[in-house]
Amino acid sequence: MDKREQILASALRLFVEFGFHGTPTSKIAKEAGVSNGTLFHYFATKEELIRELYISIKNELNQFLFSKITPQDGIEAVIKKVFIYFIYWALENREKNHYIQQVLFSPHIFQIPESVAMEQSQKHIQLIEEAKATKVIKDLPTNLIYTLTNSHLMGIYNYVVNLPTDEQKPIIESGFDMLWDMLTEQK
Repeated sequence: MDKREQILASALRLFVEFGFHGTPTSKIAKEAGVSNGTLFHYFATKEELIRELYISIKNELNQFLFSKITPQDGIEAVIKKVFIYFIYWALENREKNHYIQQVLFSPHIFQIPESVAMEQSQKHIQLIEEAKATKVIKDLPTNLIYTLTNSHLMGIYNYVVNLPTDEQKPIIESGFDMLWDMLTEQK
C-alpha cells in the first residue's frame, strides 16, 4: 500500500471511530506511519482528505455495483442487482458504508463538487429514467424515486446488519420486493 492509500485507510478508521472533529490530522499521520508533512503533501487540508476519501469510496462502490450488470439483464434485473449488491457491499464494507453516511449527514457533503456528485449518481439516475420511460416503474419525480430508494436501502441494511448471515438474504430479497411493489403500477 502506498503512502496515500495508507493515509486514506487510517483516516477511514479514525473518522468512523472518533468523528471528524475528534480526529486531528496528526493522529491520522501517526496511524498511517507518515509525517504530518507527508500527509499534507497528499492532502492540503483535512477537508480535502475528507472529500477525497468520500469520493474514493463512492467510486469504488459504483464500480462494484455496475460490474455485476450483464448486457442480458433487463431493467428490473439491473435495478434488483444494484439494490441487492449495494447491501452486500455495505455488509462487507461496514466502515466504508458508515463513512459515506457520516459525510452525507454532515456539512462536508457540501464540499463535494456538484460535478462529482452528478457523475457518481448519473448511472443510478439513468436507470430510473429508463425504467420510467419504458413504463416499468411509476412516472414519479426522478429525485423522489432516487431518495426513496436510498432510504429504503439504508433501512434494509440497518435491519439486517446484526442478523445472522443465513437470515440476511431472505430479508434483502423481501426488501427489494417491497421497493418494487412501491415503484411499479399495481396490476
